[in-house]
Amino acid sequence: MSETTVPDPDAGVPEAKDASTVMLVRDGATGPEVFLQRRAGAMEFAAGMTAFPGGRVDPVDAAVAIEWAGPPPRWWGERLGVSDARAKALVCAAVRETFEECGVLLAGLTADTVVADTGGYRAERERIEGRDLTLAEFLAARQLVLRADLLRPWSRWITPTVERRRYDTNFFVAVLPEGQLADGATTETDLVQWSTPAAALDTWKAGEHVLLPPTWSQLTSLADYRDTAQILAAEPQIDPIQPEFGEADGKKLLQFPDNMRYFADLPDPSRLVGSKGMRDTDPALLGGSGNAGGVADGR
Repeated sequence: MSETTVPDPDAGVPEAKDASTVMLVRDGATGPEVFLQRRAGAMEFAAGMTAFPGGRVDPVDAAVAIEWAGPPPRWWGERLGVSDARAKALVCAAVRETFEECGVLLAGLTADTVVADTGGYRAERERIEGRDLTLAEFLAARQLVLRADLLRPWSRWITPTVERRRYDTNFFVAVLPEGQLADGATTETDLVQWSTPAAALDTWKAGEHVLLPPTWSQLTSLADYRDTAQILAAEPQIDPIQPEFGEADGKKLLQFPDNMRYFADLPDPSRLVGSKGMRDTDPALLGGSGNAGGVADGR
């Protein structure tokens, strides 16, 4: 399969860097719950936003051999629409970022087991986050096998061309391994929580936290499933989504799937000042209950 790319027709558009995000889910009393983080205010991208664990692909993520269980890189490449090497890097980044940001490790001593407690790997976790240790080196030293089969591909979003920082982000989903705990012991997060997708969307509508469109979209899709088994069995069609400006009644509007539904429920657009695409959207079309003027003029 040829690699899927989304052309940038505008000269000088920043390159979209590859990134991986993992939606950790578990079964709760009222349905599936997802692990959410509020990004620290000092972060350069999406500061203060509620999101899932994830981050940019590191060049070393696919540079060395690694013990691997589950579908091979070619399988991932076919589903993500990228080359085998790029797919391997995206999967490795997904495992690494999840371990770095919340201590959940999708790896085991054998191809059919997964570690039940990651507390003993805390020092290595900190070294990986500090880029003093690679994921491959850690797994090899601990004789661990990366469990790619615990991940499922879910969607792919590309940052609009108007943004200064752009990412080509592949979203994955994984069930929290039995015995492991997801935490917030990272410099990139200042608050973590488990929530049903529906409850997270309700609290977003109430203005209790901030969701960018990709996060909102994933929560909306997860809300349709009754348990984690159904989520893992799903095979969503993965087509790259890159929001772009269009016209609505002669006004500029950032377009993406179900965008008007998002705008109608957006509680306070002024809190999205970190997003140029949202800031440039005509405030009259943003809807919500907040003061949209802050988005339009960049405050």
